[in-house]
Amino acid sequence: MENITFNNGVTMPVLGYGTFQTPPAITEENVAKAIQIGYRSIDTAQVYGTEAGVGAAIVHSDLARDQFFVTTKTQTDGYAATVQGLDESLQRFGHDYFDLVIIHWPTANSLGTYRALEEAYQAGKVRAIGLSNFNSAQIDHLLANSQVKPVIDQIETHLFWQQAKMHPYLLDHDIVHESWAPLGENFGREMMSLPAVTALAEKYNVAPAQVLLRWLTQQSIVTIPKSTNLAHIQSNFDATTFNLTQAEIDSLRQFDRHHSIKDWPQSMREDAY
Repeated sequence: MENITFNNGVTMPVLGYGTFQTPPAITEENVAKAIQIGYRSIDTAQVYGTEAGVGAAIVHSDLARDQFFVTTKTQTDGYAATVQGLDESLQRFGHDYFDLVIIHWPTANSLGTYRALEEAYQAGKVRAIGLSNFNSAQIDHLLANSQVKPVIDQIETHLFWQQAKMHPYLLDHDIVHESWAPLGENFGREMMSLPAVTALAEKYNVAPAQVLLRWLTQQSIVTIPKSTNLAHIQSNFDATTFNLTQAEIDSLRQFDRHHSIKDWPQSMREDAY
């Protein structure tokens, strides 16, 4: 698996396994399948209710904790709530540290939330800290009022919303670009049926979903596709076994619709970046 190096020297696999909307009761089972296939990066969040299942799957994998990269996201607002919330997350997770903790959404007191993450980082409870769903103005404000630079911003990114403004901004600021919804969720079938995508899938003898994932990872965009289908979990993992040409990567830019498929708030629209 290819890795991305953060601005603090910590490395993260470019492709991981997501647990968004996975029922907590079957999280451990599905994460265990992903681990058996070879995934070592697992994405969870306080609001998902999957932290305990992820931690249990790691324990029962018989692999050392340091063989995994685990991300969680805060669902708290402000310093005190975040300190308490992160300790509760660690208890649910059942391990001493997370590899990455990010603020799930900007809030009224993002600076206080981030200060709690900075202290957790300095205390060794987390190896890296970052953001999710922050636009450039929000990141600029945080950079001007914090001590530890965020390593990542996890934002909706896929063929239909390519983040043409945020991607270079993040590169310029040495912040890794991570995609959520890399397969476009409800728009996935439409993306995968595009003739330009199916032609590339046929050329490389891969699935259209693999083309969409590889198109992202070759741009150094971390992806965390989620599935509970074993065949899809395997197929997604194999999406780094071939390389698109630069011309092929560029040819898919024509499909950018320049807006969210989820109709997120004004602050997340492309014209806000």
